[in-house]
Amino acid sequence: DVQLVESGGGLVQPGGSLTLSCAASGYTGGRMCLAWFRQVPGKEREGVARIDTVGGSTVYADSVKGRFTISQANAKNTVTLQMNYLGPEDTAMYYCAAGIMWCGLAQSEYDYWGQGTQVTVS
Repeated sequence: DVQLVESGGGLVQPGGSLTLSCAASGYTGGRMCLAWFRQVPGKEREGVARIDTVGGSTVYADSVKGRFTISQANAKNTVTLQMNYLGPEDTAMYYCAAGIMWCGLAQSEYDYWGQGTQVTVS
């Protein structure tokens, strides 16, 4: 199984920045898709960004394009989400996810999930 550990959430003022990190372990198969999702109470989990660990291609939700950047750290199974120009609408629990077969922004494409890290913009 893949284990995912997130870090970096917190409280930030509007217009500020935060960086989330996710360390994945337990997978030795090579290619993996790593993504960030977010969820607020009463709403569905929303795909924010994803990166293919082979090749590094990225996809972003329209709501974060130009503000968020997903990237791989030196260790390929570590992914960061740099979030800039944060607004109250970005307040949510952010989850790291890993998928083996697919690489989109649909929740159903991901097999493994972290515990989540809270981001509050206020």
